[in-house]
Amino acid sequence: MAKFVVSFVVLSFFYSLQLSNAASTTLNVIKFGAKPDGRTDATQPFLKAWSAACRSAAPSTIYVPKGRYLLKAIVFSGPCRNKITVLIRGTLVAPTDYRALGNSGYWILFIKINRVSVFGGTLDAKGAGFWACRKSRQNCPVGARSITFNWANNILISGLTSINSQLAHLVINSCKKVVVRNVRTIAPDQSPNTDGIHVQGSTGVSITGSILQTGDDCISIGPGTRNMLMSGIMCGPGHGISIGSLGRQFNEDGVENIMLRNSVFSGSDNGVRIKSWARPSKGFVRKVVYQNLIMKNVQNPIIIDQNYCPNNEGCPRQTSGVKISQVIYKNIRGTSATAKAVTFDCSPSNPCRAIRLQDIRLTYKNKAATSSCKNVGGTSAGVLMPRSCV
Repeated sequence: MAKFVVSFVVLSFFYSLQLSNAASTTLNVIKFGAKPDGRTDATQPFLKAWSAACRSAAPSTIYVPKGRYLLKAIVFSGPCRNKITVLIRGTLVAPTDYRALGNSGYWILFIKINRVSVFGGTLDAKGAGFWACRKSRQNCPVGARSITFNWANNILISGLTSINSQLAHLVINSCKKVVVRNVRTIAPDQSPNTDGIHVQGSTGVSITGSILQTGDDCISIGPGTRNMLMSGIMCGPGHGISIGSLGRQFNEDGVENIMLRNSVFSGSDNGVRIKSWARPSKGFVRKVVYQNLIMKNVQNPIIIDQNYCPNNEGCPRQTSGVKISQVIYKNIRGTSATAKAVTFDCSPSNPCRAIRLQDIRLTYKNKAATSSCKNVGGTSAGVLMPRSCV
């Protein structure tokens, strides 16, 4: 695991240097007809700039000056001839009427691209109207993720701010070699399904130095994610950093080689969570390291929940087939908002294996918190507060 992390960080560093090289062609969206007034539809000018960049034999930069640019649902598709940098100095805004984004599930979509960098800028999805529709249980559209990368390789996302996404802020799906750094996501703590960053089906993803304040998971990790590094994350409010939920489908790919380190959770519903449906599955979670984490008034600092079954639909009286093993919790300290700070509620048919606790210091109201274990095996070492039940 250590070799994986070191090599991955080195590759990310050199890759970032490669992507940040100055491009030889600059394409200003204003010259393609975009107006920075926040009212005039800039979708077609942005697409024209992208088309020119995509056709270019030389590296190119799409430049978005200061101002506000109204974008409807937009797709930046490849493959393209050379690398593209999108440099955003302004703010991209969604239509005020949330229905205008339709039922595609996305607002800004990058698909089948390679060697693309996105620097700076703000995305304002104006999600409040959509959340209100959901809350009132009206006939609402499916909702849109603010920025999505599908089947994309060698991607850098740096310095981007996303506010008030209808659903997830940033989605990385079926990608390879993605670097996310210094990103900020902001949504109210009661906004539904506004995950900060969702990753699934992807390999070699790095998320560093980011502030994630949402109404759902700060980071959610879905099936088929491998070799993922997270470091320097500020999480909260939100539902913590979650692997899962997994095991909803029987033939589901597993999650492997995940590291989270040097991060802080503040007032979140969970800290580090692994969650799976209570139903048969071929899925798995293995080789996970949680290290050097601080919890500040977190409701469930450490939790494995393999009995996830919302509304008791689709899985009553079943057990999870997801196999969880080789998970390390090391140097995790701080305060719990509940008396029980550590919960391992593993599957009776597929118990958690090789769970290791080392140097855990979690208190509740200035006293040692408690722990709860079901169907789990492993080892513990160092100072343990609460007392280990593994």
